[in-house]
Amino acid sequence: MPVEADRDVPGLIVKFGDYPLHHGGVGAIRSLGRLGVPMYAITEDAYTPAASSRYLTRAFVWPTTGAEEPAHLIEGLLRIGRRIGRPAVLIPTDEEAAVLIAEHQDELAGPFLFSRVDPALPRRLASKQGLHELCAEHGVPSPPAAFPRSYDEIVAFAETARFPVVAKNREAFVRRRRPAVNGTTRIAGREALLALARDWGERPGVILQEYLPREEAEDWIVHACFDADSVPLVLFTGVKVRSWPPHAGMTANAYVVDNPELADLAARFIKEIGFSGVIDLDLRFDRRDGQYKLLDFNPRMGAQFRLFESDSGVDVVRAMHLNLTGRPVPEGEQRAGRRYIVENIDLPARLAYRRSGYTTPHAPARASGTELAWFAGDDPLPFLTMLARFVRPGAKHLHQLWRTSRRGAGTPHTTR
Repeated sequence: MPVEADRDVPGLIVKFGDYPLHHGGVGAIRSLGRLGVPMYAITEDAYTPAASSRYLTRAFVWPTTGAEEPAHLIEGLLRIGRRIGRPAVLIPTDEEAAVLIAEHQDELAGPFLFSRVDPALPRRLASKQGLHELCAEHGVPSPPAAFPRSYDEIVAFAETARFPVVAKNREAFVRRRRPAVNGTTRIAGREALLALARDWGERPGVILQEYLPREEAEDWIVHACFDADSVPLVLFTGVKVRSWPPHAGMTANAYVVDNPELADLAARFIKEIGFSGVIDLDLRFDRRDGQYKLLDFNPRMGAQFRLFESDSGVDVVRAMHLNLTGRPVPEGEQRAGRRYIVENIDLPARLAYRRSGYTTPHAPARASGTELAWFAGDDPLPFLTMLARFVRPGAKHLHQLWRTSRRGAGTPHTTR
């Protein structure tokens, strides 16, 4: 039975910051657009892959950095709402958007539909320190971590730390204003850490976390949508096969794999903290102690959400739209064995992983089906637009990420 969405309620992709090559936004436009839902999107310019999708009704060109004052961003959202002219479901694609929506629910409630949560919860979940504290409160395993407040504290940490360690930006919004690192950065030793830390200022906004060795670990992901009572409408589990930069970046290749233990862990945690809406979790299974350790909690849809779909045709974005418009979410099992490939980053990732000899034990030997991030036969323009925009700057960006990843093992290097 096909999914029947409310075609009178459009969706709006909300993104803050300059990242035009975002396959998750394109996936959401296609997912709801194929059901006949009118789709709108905030874009950096009129020539992004999202703006070129046949399923997009209109792109609202609004370049932002993510570092603007909240009042300015709320005013812009309300202006877009007036131009749409009817209530629309908000679909945030970054932490800043998810936090802003949660903290300004009363102002946005008229023109928009979204999951209502404790206004402070998404910011805490998006914060690496806040998440670490929540994990400790609720007995959810996470890697040991430090939150230095000064260079002297980093020096003290370096004296006793077991390297390598991982550095991440600590807070949403702050990472856009004063980023310490360009994403998850593996640091091999004391001297490399101290060299990087000299650029972090008097109040370094970083988390320093134990690195779980890839030889003893496996990366898992959970995507789900929860109702107002924190009950899962859909809940999916999968294993990450490759990422870029290798072992530390965004998903380049992944499979749907049934994991009841991990599903129970995620559902219990969400129930205890009282979250509702869409989530994207990154966990690493540590073979040394047999625990799934929560690394990241994204209180919004993940870029690779289209990996997951139930046999009733529901993904997390469809589940959210159905729930917020008062329609039942059809039950169904996840399509195990399904594969997801991000074409522009999986090739370099494949080469890097081949050299490292790393394998993912739980990855199926053969895919039951493949979902491509960019190419779709019924919507080819986003793929072509991505290629046109990616080839030169994308290759440069991949090279910079690779250098950052490699030099973390020796001479530190960051890109701005």
